[in-house]
Amino acid sequence: MKPDLSPTRVISRGQRDRTAGTCYSVYPPQSDAVAETVVLIHGVGMNQSVWAPQIDALSASFRVVVYDMLGHGDSVLPSAEPSLDEYAAQLASLLDALRIERAHVVGHSMGALVALEFALTHPQRTLSVAALNAVYDRTPAQREAVMTRAATLGDAQADTGVDGTLSRWFGDPIPGHLTRAARAVHALLLAVDPVGYARTYRLFACSDDAHVGRLASLAVPALFLTGEGDPNSSAQMSRAMAAAAPHGRAEVIANARHMMNVTDPERVNASLLAFLVEASASPRKNAATTAATTAATTAATTAVPTGERHG
Repeated sequence: MKPDLSPTRVISRGQRDRTAGTCYSVYPPQSDAVAETVVLIHGVGMNQSVWAPQIDALSASFRVVVYDMLGHGDSVLPSAEPSLDEYAAQLASLLDALRIERAHVVGHSMGALVALEFALTHPQRTLSVAALNAVYDRTPAQREAVMTRAATLGDAQADTGVDGTLSRWFGDPIPGHLTRAARAVHALLLAVDPVGYARTYRLFACSDDAHVGRLASLAVPALFLTGEGDPNSSAQMSRAMAAAAPHGRAEVIANARHMMNVTDPERVNASLLAFLVEASASPRKNAATTAATTAATTAATTAVPTGERHG
């Protein structure tokens, strides 16, 4: 069954295209004013269509770009053992192709890891970053569970694996009011390339500590937004990330779970818009902060003796 995630008006306004192996869509702002760009990055097993509930709301004030992550939708596969930098480089290449100098970057789950990696490694191109349902510094039990799931993935996506994912994301049994959203997400999970899914999920499984100790250098406004009922991308994780980031804030949506952009779009959209409008209101301050942080990072790197690498 085709996912019912795309309002007709949104599809009619979007321009879908492909560049350098990345499939993307651009939604112009609904007003004639010159607008900043917001890029939306989906999670493992999804594709750009999962952001349909956000596009109308965000494009009221911004140009919106959505794209298929490596190994998903109509984009090319990642390398056999990819790194987060490979996924961040995909976004950088897309912005180059679209001639977008700087953007607000929003990611969900695995997409949140990519968004944070991009913001940390390309601060001069990032206006702000929003990490939805992000993972950070898992407990040993959480890490063991996700690594076990990653080890079971092969070249075929089993229905039983999809059912387990839906249970984690929506609950077991799935509440009646979430049935339609769960059916749409189920269809996306069944349609994803199993090789792309496995490669990406294995990276997701081992990357919860990728930003531990690095968020202090995050130079831009940062929103860490999750659902109260998401045990694997918990409120505790979002609060820890916000505390580590100089310009970070944490928000928790009551009674929401992992796929809250689909199940609770009104509340997610309200939080995102409030954050993005505030971040847009002080671009000069953001640019100055980014420049100072970049200069400090460059100076510190220059001071490291040739041939040495410090983690």
